[in-house]
Amino acid sequence: MNTTPSSPLHLTSTTASDRPRPDQDQPQVDATRRARAGGERALVLGGGGSAGNAWLIGVIAGLCEAGLDVTEADLIIGTSAGSTAAAQITGASPTQLLADILAAVPQPRTGPGGSDRGRIAIRPVADHMRRMGEIIAAAEDAADMRRRMGAAALDMDAASDGSWQTQWRATVAARLPSQHWPQRTVLITAVDAHTGEPVVFDRHSGVDLADAVAASCSSGFPYRIGDSRYIDGGYRRNENADLAAGYARVLVLSPFGGRTRHPLEWGMQLAAQVDELRARGSRVETIAPDSNPRDMFGANAMDPSTRPPAARAGHDQGRALAGQLAEFWR
Repeated sequence: MNTTPSSPLHLTSTTASDRPRPDQDQPQVDATRRARAGGERALVLGGGGSAGNAWLIGVIAGLCEAGLDVTEADLIIGTSAGSTAAAQITGASPTQLLADILAAVPQPRTGPGGSDRGRIAIRPVADHMRRMGEIIAAAEDAADMRRRMGAAALDMDAASDGSWQTQWRATVAARLPSQHWPQRTVLITAVDAHTGEPVVFDRHSGVDLADAVAASCSSGFPYRIGDSRYIDGGYRRNENADLAAGYARVLVLSPFGGRTRHPLEWGMQLAAQVDELRARGSRVETIAPDSNPRDMFGANAMDPSTRPPAARAGHDQGRALAGQLAEFWR
């Protein structure tokens, strides 16, 4: 457990209550205003690829087994792989989710998002990371970076046959224990590909849970919901912990250990988010992998073969940290 992140380096069917109201022609994208009243406890689940998702599940399962159930948080914020974890832990027990990861037979990846993204050629992850680095280097600030990332994603989509969208949604939906939003407050982050503006979905947004998660996890192609296109919520901030402002206690799980590839003056790193929360009166604790994420997840955090060891490592951490976190969380 860390009080500050180390080594800066670097988101089905709806029930009647989930459907848009008549005045909701488009998804609401400012769900944070409904959570801003604040509460006691917030759980923040950051991005980190397939391995990061497994690590998150492992940590939460380890905490639960040691007597600390963090899934009872008043607010859960999920970004990218953390959005999948948020939907999973509100629909099934962390212990069962962990068992499923350890029992699964890893399948080879076919695309940067963990699925076959259509009939166009899929660039290797290393090339995807290189292109991201070039966009970051050319951008003036975080807002400009998000706009450029969105434009690049839209260009990729224009060159595809569009079939990846159906495949990606099916892949995401299959990962979720329930296709319905939980009744508790869960925020799923994304970024509008056309404008670069941050987006936050919740159960009142008129968006299916699977679509919200698919959008939050869309790091290559833009994901379509209605007339809009969305890219990965991690392009705002990898953890988006600042969205928990107003909550008394905030627990942040960061698979990448608070690192960022962006210039520190942009304030994208977890340390800046923690400072913002503490300045507004929140107590904050963070959990990051014990070892360097690259050592634990390997060169490609999207590789399914990294999931079992990442989940085991997270489970061990969760069990070890439960006692230290008990007073803070309860």
